[in-house]
Amino acid sequence: MGLQKRTYQKVRKLMRPGDVIAFGGKSHFSEVIKWATGSGVSHVGIILQSKLVIEDKIQDGYFNQIIESASLNGFSGVIISRLSDRLDTYEGEIWWLPLSETVRKKLNFAKFYNFLLHQDRKKYDLPQAAKSAIDVMENVPLIGKATLNEEDFSRFFCSELVAAGLEAGGVLPKINASEITPIELCKMAIYNDDYYQIKGRNKKIKGYNKLDPKVWEED
Repeated sequence: MGLQKRTYQKVRKLMRPGDVIAFGGKSHFSEVIKWATGSGVSHVGIILQSKLVIEDKIQDGYFNQIIESASLNGFSGVIISRLSDRLDTYEGEIWWLPLSETVRKKLNFAKFYNFLLHQDRKKYDLPQAAKSAIDVMENVPLIGKATLNEEDFSRFFCSELVAAGLEAGGVLPKINASEITPIELCKMAIYNDDYYQIKGRNKKIKGYNKLDPKVWEED
């Protein structure tokens, strides 16, 4: 139990909205995030699904989309794309983190979709992303205050977007989504025991699914 290795073709029909996709990138920026957060995860997105349409006819079935805040195709910010396209072009590790059935029952799909779709094309928030990654400094007097993010959804970095979407859908308690890092999202105990690496060499996510989300709950 735990990490499983599967191809995307084997699991794509099992994926559902709200499932998280985690990435371990190879770029300089990804390596900085992994170093700062002490993990192999540098980026996260979340699954959406849309009906298949062929020649203006709606088909039986869905295709998987991912909504994420990333730099793609000349745009840096919130983007919706086909998950299969992301897998084809991404250099690094990719994991699928399925929500547990207990947690999924809490998910209000209307609120989840409504929130996320209204964030499409918002710009990437680099300053907040950088400060959220420096969690180690938050308990240091004076310096800690400088690295603490105030929740702000005018722009988004990756884990902020995903955490806010799950909070809007009722999966997470009231948290400061602007303080959540990619690895912290992976550590929240909201997933199945099994998770799946769908690209890259086998690599476990340290601390996966271990911590109660209330650890991040705002007072």
